[in-house]
Amino acid sequence: MNPDAPNGFITEWDPFAEEKAPPESVTVFGIALRVGDRVRIWPQKTADIMDIALTGKVGVIEAIEQDFEDQIQLAVVIDDDPGREFGMMRQPGHRFFFGTEEVEPYTDKEHNALREDASA
Repeated sequence: MNPDAPNGFITEWDPFAEEKAPPESVTVFGIALRVGDRVRIWPQKTADIMDIALTGKVGVIEAIEQDFEDQIQLAVVIDDDPGREFGMMRQPGHRFFFGTEEVEPYTDKEHNALREDASA
């Protein structure tokens, strides 16, 4: 018997009732990252060929997700992806998920500095 249930029986458990709203931002290297910010990817797991292929790529944070264990994942759409627009529409194969320890903030200033170094 469950004293909290209206008739004393166990109530039905709804796992989605416990769903939390994802955070609006996460802090990486002291910088608050939000949806729309750009990051450089450094996969730590190297579990498959995609982790190797995406190392050093730059992309846009499409979403910040939080699972049931409170782990944060960033959904990133890669700038170089020819199907980038599909990633922004949340289509499979064009969004990649990374932990906050696998990305670093990326600014256009850094991109411009790299261009200047390459042209010198």
